[in-house]
Amino acid sequence: MADAEIIPIGTRGRPGRGTGTQPSSAARSLAPRSTPSKTAATPSGQPRPAAKAAPQPKPKPKQKPAAKAAPAPPVVEPSRAPTTTDVPTADGIPAADWLAAIQGAAAEVFGQDWEPQLARFLAFLRRRVAGSYRIDEYGFDQEITERFLMAALRPIAQKWFRIEVRGIENIPLDGGALVVSNHSGTIPVDGLMTMVSIHDEIGRFLRPLGADLVFKMPFVGSMARRSGATLACTEDAERMLSGGELVGVWPEGFKGIGKPYAERYKLQRFGRGGFVSAAVRTGVPIIPLSVVGAEEIYPLVGNVPSLARLLGVPYIPITPFFPLLGPLGLVPLPSKWLLEFGEPIRTDEFDAGAADDPMLVFNVTDQVRETIQQTLYSLLMKRQSVFR
Repeated sequence: MADAEIIPIGTRGRPGRGTGTQPSSAARSLAPRSTPSKTAATPSGQPRPAAKAAPQPKPKPKQKPAAKAAPAPPVVEPSRAPTTTDVPTADGIPAADWLAAIQGAAAEVFGQDWEPQLARFLAFLRRRVAGSYRIDEYGFDQEITERFLMAALRPIAQKWFRIEVRGIENIPLDGGALVVSNHSGTIPVDGLMTMVSIHDEIGRFLRPLGADLVFKMPFVGSMARRSGATLACTEDAERMLSGGELVGVWPEGFKGIGKPYAERYKLQRFGRGGFVSAAVRTGVPIIPLSVVGAEEIYPLVGNVPSLARLLGVPYIPITPFFPLLGPLGLVPLPSKWLLEFGEPIRTDEFDAGAADDPMLVFNVTDQVRETIQQTLYSLLMKRQSVFR
């Protein structure tokens, strides 16, 4: 039992770690090196003779210390006020570096001309807060329409629907005119796309004539007013046309945008020709507009009439994606759009009182409708695909 090796608890049975024979490697690296003791034991247990000490060098004779030189007077720098670039922030980074980083990030995100844009935006906010902006008698706010509505619709028109405009030269650059278009799309997106297309092409604002339901809806009604829309009545239409405005009308109404997908691009009845009476009475040209592509953004395959009557709306649309996919089903399909403006139909050559002649109004209405229908057929034949 005398020769048995005692292994302390916690060493996992490995000799050399706390066994008493030698320190561990970790302990040896931590322990300072010391000179061997005079009474160090040899492996046999006998005292080992101490090594002879090396001879110590003789001490040198002390020399007299040299006289200390007089200290030089401290140099006093002229004081100066700290600048903005020298003021460090709480973590030690100068404020100038922060400013340069912010300017570089703004230029990277918003472009090199971000400073003038920011100045214009701040000036816009100041005018809005101060109330120094103009709204016409119909509620049209040109600044809001141009800066926000057109800016929001433009990427949709250019990137999503990829609208191609034809015959824009048929719209006069000034003076009153009436744009008459087909209506489709389940949701009246075609009116908004027509507005932004005309504005980007010739710089004029299209003043839409909307149904009374539009102006009864919260938020939508106020935005429609601010964007230039007004109630679709003969009196307002005539006043706008007489004032030199470019007015837009969609005579199919809710029957046009709510027709089933199987009847796409087949024009519905054009009402009683009130828009023709307004154009004839004011002597402005009528410009037919044919829109291809809007029928495919929300293919209407069904309707819920009972729920529509309960909610007081013309129809509750059912599409292949709505309400099956919920809010995701409200995203329109990216169909390719074609807008073609036809040749103007002049009304200034009619005799006085022609606007009260029902046969003349009916004939002009039928002429406008037939022009739009034939143009739709022509565009559909030229279109290669719905989405390109």
